[in-house]
Amino acid sequence: MKVVDYSEASSQDFLQSLDRRAVPSARVREVVAGIIEQVRSQGDAALIELTQKFDGADLSGGLLVTAEEWAAAEAATEERTKEAIAASLRNITFFAKKSQRQDWSDHNEQGVQVGERFVPFERVGCYVPGGKAPLVSTALMTAGFAKAAGVREIVAATPCGPDGTVNAALLYALKAAGVTEVLKVGGAQGVAALALGTESIAPVQKLVGPGNSYVVEAKRQLIGAISIDLLPGPSEIMVLADDSARADFVAADLLGQAEHGPDSVVGLVTPSRNLLEAVLLEIDKQAQSLSRGDYLRQVLADGAFAIVVPDLSVGVQVVNAFSPEHLSLVVEDEESWLPRILTASAIYVGSLSPVAVGDFLAGPSHTLPTGGSGKSFSGLRADQFQRRISVVRMDADSVARSVEAVEEFARVEGLDAHGQSVRIRVSGD
Repeated sequence: MKVVDYSEASSQDFLQSLDRRAVPSARVREVVAGIIEQVRSQGDAALIELTQKFDGADLSGGLLVTAEEWAAAEAATEERTKEAIAASLRNITFFAKKSQRQDWSDHNEQGVQVGERFVPFERVGCYVPGGKAPLVSTALMTAGFAKAAGVREIVAATPCGPDGTVNAALLYALKAAGVTEVLKVGGAQGVAALALGTESIAPVQKLVGPGNSYVVEAKRQLIGAISIDLLPGPSEIMVLADDSARADFVAADLLGQAEHGPDSVVGLVTPSRNLLEAVLLEIDKQAQSLSRGDYLRQVLADGAFAIVVPDLSVGVQVVNAFSPEHLSLVVEDEESWLPRILTASAIYVGSLSPVAVGDFLAGPSHTLPTGGSGKSFSGLRADQFQRRISVVRMDADSVARSVEAVEEFARVEGLDAHGQSVRIRVSGD
């Protein structure tokens, strides 16, 4: 783990690099643009070719999960896995129902009845990464929110294995969360298929979900054809802790997030050198008992960092500049520090709030902005599956009380037909 002293002049370049903006590389932009154009022009043939190229799978016999595959996945999934999925979905539905927007109506100063309606999208897509581990929880924390919001058609895209199948537990989770179709294609090509449609799959209206840099860039380039949720990339955790924190708990959280892969971003910010030294010892100790301990130690050695700050106020500045996906806030008087955190996408308050509970079970979606994009985006939530429609209703009195101001705007902007469209309702001419 790279250790940086905030007060040392030699650390300033590194500290400045933490103030991030989620900007794609030119190479990624070009590769993704080519993939999107190939899917646009060749449809299913492009998906078959690209899946063979990137995943080593032959999908010439069909790109979508079949009824037989659904049934086999349900039979192969263990009961304890089904129970955990059901528990997570109950919490997701509870959280989603609490957070989605509600219709309202009222009267403004001129007596005009104004309001909003919130209706679910008819057809949305959820991207669920594959790779080293089946992200069962991501299936729930994307599609589960769509279902709770009332979306009727939920389409998932997820990469298949070399044998052309999707992990059974993942497939069961997708079904439980309300998914109606599964495209066995990942990467930028899977995103393009959902956004543009092919012979096998109809296009969606909105696409949500995390992915690698190519998936995120595909979502970015296809805005307009579809709407998107946010730009979530590799997993991140930052821990802001003082001497009140338990080193073993902090180390466990850092190891847990490092488990997502070598591109995970793992950071500790603390005014306490004693805590830092204890955490480093705990990381080495705990890694010895973990099945992927050597791998995790390497991830932390290559990509993790710790920043020793003069005090917690400076620590908060570092956090807000970095805009972490997950922030573990473990300090004395947590409630006084919590309002000062402005850009973290999800905050886990106190030593007894492990990030892993949020990853799998708590209820808020773990699909969150990364790479500094939390300064502009929020995490996935139920109201992102709702289309907002404003409603205006007027009577003769409210028209009369509105005409003078409308005519003045029309005069200033040189749009006299606007003014006349209101005046004619008052004068009766």
